[in-house]
Amino acid sequence: MEWKNIYRGMLMGASDVIPGVSGGTIAVLLGIYDQLIAAVNGFLSKNWKKQLGFLIPLGIGIVLAVFLLSHVIEWLFGHYPGPTQFFFLGLIIGVLPYLSRKADAKNTFEIKHVLLLVVGAVIVGSMVFLQTNEGTAIENVTMSTYILLFFSGFIASSAMILPGISGSFMLLIIGVYTTVFSGISNFQLDIIIVTGAGIVIGLVVMSKIIHFFLKNYYTGTFAVIIGMVIGSIFVVFPGWPTDPSHVLFSIVAFALGLAAAYMLGKVEYET
Repeated sequence: MEWKNIYRGMLMGASDVIPGVSGGTIAVLLGIYDQLIAAVNGFLSKNWKKQLGFLIPLGIGIVLAVFLLSHVIEWLFGHYPGPTQFFFLGLIIGVLPYLSRKADAKNTFEIKHVLLLVVGAVIVGSMVFLQTNEGTAIENVTMSTYILLFFSGFIASSAMILPGISGSFMLLIIGVYTTVFSGISNFQLDIIIVTGAGIVIGLVVMSKIIHFFLKNYYTGTFAVIIGMVIGSIFVVFPGWPTDPSHVLFSIVAFALGLAAAYMLGKVEYET
């Protein structure tokens, strides 16, 4: 068992709570993205037992973070949204040098790869123009609600595993973010199970697609991934703070995000 994956999973789970921040981006920062895709993809193969040592600790960390840190992160996002987003902005920008090094972009990128990078950036960056339909939590849960939650989980997890695309942001767009996280906070098993089933199936389906492209078009796939991470900068950027005290908070938070990315990158990529 790779028990180090518990803390990695906690970082991924914590990021997935925040709209605009992708767990896939954190997986890239931690240097485990392609390993994660291969493990999820291989879980339904005859060698599924080999993947458990990687996936179980990671899953424990993600679940712990969602249940234990969701209140903290929602509080930070509710009271200090700007500085919180600037922290993750620093984290996202900080991952780019390591991502570029992993793809060996300096030596492998051609014009077609640069074009793929631009396409990835435009796809994710354009999400800043999408309107969210979020309201209060759904109280009268019916069969149609369960169907909506299942497909919301499917779509969110498919997005979640792609760097730069936030699963939580997709839940906001669909209009079930409050319902899902209220269900988690209040331990509503029906909502957790139905949404969770959609998330698991979405992860498996999307991981198979990404695994195919990583295996057959490695450099091109990483060009798109880098573009998606760049595009997420525009989604996460909260705008310049107008309050002078928030300016200082935001600068410090951004610097902390860069420092966190640098330290995690040093630990994960250079050890």
